[in-house]
Amino acid sequence: MTQSPHVVVIGAGTLGMCTAYNLAKQGARVTVLDANAVASGSSGRSVGVIGTQFTDLFEIQLRQHSMRQFREFETFGLNINRIGYLRLARTSEQMDLFAQSVLMQQEAGFRSRLYQADQLKEIVPHISTEGLAGSIFGPDDGFIDPHELCMLLAEKVKEAGNVVRQFCKLEKVDRVASGYQLQTSKGLVECDIVVNAAGAWAPQVAELFGQTLHVKPERHEAITIQLDEPLSYTMPMVMDLVNGEGTGLNFRHEKPSELIAEVHKVTSLEPENPDHYNDQCDEASKIDLAELLLERVPELPGARLGRGWAGLYPMTHDKRPFVGPIDASEPSLITAAGAGGYGIQLSPVIGQLAADWVLQGEPQSFPEALQLKPTADRNISG
Repeated sequence: MTQSPHVVVIGAGTLGMCTAYNLAKQGARVTVLDANAVASGSSGRSVGVIGTQFTDLFEIQLRQHSMRQFREFETFGLNINRIGYLRLARTSEQMDLFAQSVLMQQEAGFRSRLYQADQLKEIVPHISTEGLAGSIFGPDDGFIDPHELCMLLAEKVKEAGNVVRQFCKLEKVDRVASGYQLQTSKGLVECDIVVNAAGAWAPQVAELFGQTLHVKPERHEAITIQLDEPLSYTMPMVMDLVNGEGTGLNFRHEKPSELIAEVHKVTSLEPENPDHYNDQCDEASKIDLAELLLERVPELPGARLGRGWAGLYPMTHDKRPFVGPIDASEPSLITAAGAGGYGIQLSPVIGQLAADWVLQGEPQSFPEALQLKPTADRNISG
């Protein structure tokens, strides 16, 4: 490898731009290629939540690394709307897990606390507590605009003398002694190393390199909730899902008289074609979402459904991202994909780990993340 390797990052969403930023920061020469515009895929359709309210230590540690970089991105001008994150519990067993989470988060430097069911209206006055045991609440969590993040990082990457090429589709790959020759819709690009951060298109990119990547694009829908008058408080992110249990309903403040809601579950297990999928919210989904909202927040003032849209969650079989080489015999091709519905909040740490693999050959900044490597026993179809 040359002293300053030329790395091509394929994909200009949050994973790709965080990877490019971490590489550029460490002195690599970087070219980002995207078949469309920056943040035009899943990143641009995300509701942008970043949070730490998880019950698994490794998941909290991942977010510890991510939040450290998010604080750095704030110094660039990224706006983090710290409205808080409320994860609901339906059983005493889930509350026990939340109690353990509070301790793990405290060790990681995060603030959180438990609320019993009869205390929930202190945070969300309109909430119905029927069927709930309580919750865990992180006051410092919130949401970002993923497009804003990608554009900020693109500027940082370019300021360091690197290149971001939009509407530049990868068409053909040739391996050469020095690395790769990439034929694109805008000409030939030569490089030492490639990072596949193409999101829902990552399997197609892998195929051009002769590899098989099992990342399944799942279709998810979001919709705005219009209110007749502003709430007297800021609605935090509310999530009804604990380790796969719950309705999957989540909603949050967007504007004084507007919420955004989605369901963090899918009804269809069939993978979507990212080039040809329905990017609008189905009427049946709107009805299901409205019923879930009526159950949990039944008396919102004049609540009615607004515009809706659909995006794709790139999912792995075990629902954890792939970061590292698929094939040990080809360490110069790194995969950073499959972050599912947590791609925005994990993008900084995934970018950090992908840069580690490129420059160090292993995840040195967070050795425990070796478990995210797309090994044969993980890279399987769901």
